[in-house]
Amino acid sequence: MRRPLAAACIWIALLAVPFWLPLMGGYTDLATRALIYAIAASGLNLLLGYTGGLSFGHAAYFGLGAYGAGLCLIHVAPSLPLAILAGTVLGGIAGILIGPLVMRRKGIYFSMITIAFGQMFYFIAVRWNGLTGGEDGLTGFSRVPVQIGGHAVMLGPERFYYLVLAVFALVMAVIWQILRSPLGHGFVAVRENPTRLRFLGVAVERQIWVAFAISAFIAALAGALNALLTGFASPDNLGWQLSGSFVVICVLGGMRSVWGPFLGAAIFIVAQDYLSSITQNWMSFIGLIFILAVLFFPQGLLGFSRLKASR
Repeated sequence: MRRPLAAACIWIALLAVPFWLPLMGGYTDLATRALIYAIAASGLNLLLGYTGGLSFGHAAYFGLGAYGAGLCLIHVAPSLPLAILAGTVLGGIAGILIGPLVMRRKGIYFSMITIAFGQMFYFIAVRWNGLTGGEDGLTGFSRVPVQIGGHAVMLGPERFYYLVLAVFALVMAVIWQILRSPLGHGFVAVRENPTRLRFLGVAVERQIWVAFAISAFIAALAGALNALLTGFASPDNLGWQLSGSFVVICVLGGMRSVWGPFLGAAIFIVAQDYLSSITQNWMSFIGLIFILAVLFFPQGLLGFSRLKASR
């Protein structure tokens, strides 16, 4: 009874964000960015928390989603849905193609090869000046009006927030259904005992590949939304530092929880916004928060709250 009530309270609070957040000194785009990071971290959590694969290169698919959306708006058509679709497909296809190259690796080797592929995309973005803008990033695009009922509707900060919130709800629903399905149980089994699965005749590597591909599609979707939020796609969107931030978000909120990435993203984005406004060394404080979370909340904040509730 407690969980449905808590979930209902969270959704009500999210729907009312544009009304109560400014009263607390925040702004709508901050909440939008937190939801976008929560979407990306939820994709990573499907691989990290439920399948057991630690990827330090997932920002590559986030960045590809951003570049795909921007390039679509500039060179293909001024269509917001098409831009989101293009970015998601670009990053997702990259994940599908790279999956077979990483799925047979384990532990630190899995992490290192994901970093390598992420940095490969980073250097491609930096060097391909004619297409990506190089180190300066991709500019020259912005959110365009959406045709609704024959009328062009411009998505200002509040309307775009509700669009991202709808996408977040859809992603949460999809992940929830996956985890309840035999496929999701297979992911957890890979994390817990891959050897036993092999004896049962299950293709463990294929399970990892599927989890990797789905997580890449979700990360790319978040990247496309982020490009539309900022009107900018940067090589930093592909870098390992952002991948590390996604890992921090998952660990901070709770890796084995559907809501963990959302909680971690909310804390991370709010802390980043506040600390960066008062000091240039804000990353040191983020690192301190992460260390304290690992030391005192090894299962994440949601994992710790569940453990306390069960006692």
